[in-house]
Amino acid sequence: MAPSIRLSPAARSLFDEPLAIAVQGLGPRQQVTLRTSLRDETGELFQASAHYQAGDDGELDLARCPALPGGSFSGLEPMGLLWALQPQKPFWRLVKRDVQSPFVLQLEVFERHGERPGQLLAQAQHERAFLRDGVRRVPVREGRIRATLFLPPGDDAFPGIIDIHGAGGGLFEPRASLLANHGFATLALAYYQFEDLPQKPRELHLEYFEEAVNYMMQHPQVKGPGIGLLGFSKGGEMSLAMAAFLKNIKAVASLNAPVAVTLIPLSYKDKIMPTLGFCEHRTKATKSKFLDYSDVLDDPFQSPGNQSLIPVEKAEAQFLFIVGQEDGIVKSEYYATEVCNFLQAQGKSNFQILSYPGTGHCIDPPFFPLYRIGSHPYFQNRAFLGGDFRAYSEAQLHSWLQIQAFFKKYL
Repeated sequence: MAPSIRLSPAARSLFDEPLAIAVQGLGPRQQVTLRTSLRDETGELFQASAHYQAGDDGELDLARCPALPGGSFSGLEPMGLLWALQPQKPFWRLVKRDVQSPFVLQLEVFERHGERPGQLLAQAQHERAFLRDGVRRVPVREGRIRATLFLPPGDDAFPGIIDIHGAGGGLFEPRASLLANHGFATLALAYYQFEDLPQKPRELHLEYFEEAVNYMMQHPQVKGPGIGLLGFSKGGEMSLAMAAFLKNIKAVASLNAPVAVTLIPLSYKDKIMPTLGFCEHRTKATKSKFLDYSDVLDDPFQSPGNQSLIPVEKAEAQFLFIVGQEDGIVKSEYYATEVCNFLQAQGKSNFQILSYPGTGHCIDPPFFPLYRIGSHPYFQNRAFLGGDFRAYSEAQLHSWLQIQAFFKKYL
């Protein structure tokens, strides 16, 4: 029998779903190299490879066979060929702009190990999709709102979430689309650098975000009595501010976010919150000469009466702080810990922290490749975002399930 690749699901799966990979028809204890390849929407190539040895029966099941040393990873890692994908172009991030089309994953099996694997023995293609059948993608251009709403299949009302991305701007849809597959009506909200929104805003207006909350509250397929917010980095900061000042926010999941207003002042009604001070001289160089910006911002907890600190104690929402212990952009673990200590001192218990070792600034949904070195959105220099491949993949999986459980509980 000629070697062949067996996948489950066979032809198509959701991007955040596990993929079972096996090879059959090999020789007893045959040594092979498995390689995965994926091209992003710009044509840039991502690859991972691993060395394996088939069993006595010529079967190779990645759920039972550990990868041998010498490839992108080693050990028993059934999804290693996905989470270990890395770009051929240095410092390139895997981004999905058009969630209506899948990524196409190429799998190949080669003879033997080594830098130059031998003859191609088997190959297969698999689609990694962002939308389950029946999920609707609805562009939203109502009033000032620039967003995309993802609705799960059916005519029911669903728990509502607004997903707010970081300081890179634009409209970011992958996380919101994947959440809709799990039963949430999710609004991916842009707030600058998109269409007719400001390119470089001098201040952000909370009224804009309030308009998005009201849109969700009035939507017939959003189940009340309130909504949730999922914010990453600057988006997490905005989510905390929304919970502090706006009504109808029931649950906030904050991913590696500041707890004070940063970079762009925030206004609401007649009040302007100034930005937290920073000093670029506090930038540190890592051993590999990349820049760690985690100490650049002033400490909002060391300045009594600091006007930049977001008054989270005013919020009625439940908080889930998700932090990477290796965050090279924001002192996210310290901020989350201090905020929760402050809330506890106020007699509150509406918070929890998930803290992940070996995890940096970007905590994406499962199986997005680690983005360890990137461009700082404000300083425009090469920045150390942090993270270790295996630890990061574990944090992705665990935090993604916890986010869903959190919103299901409180919405």
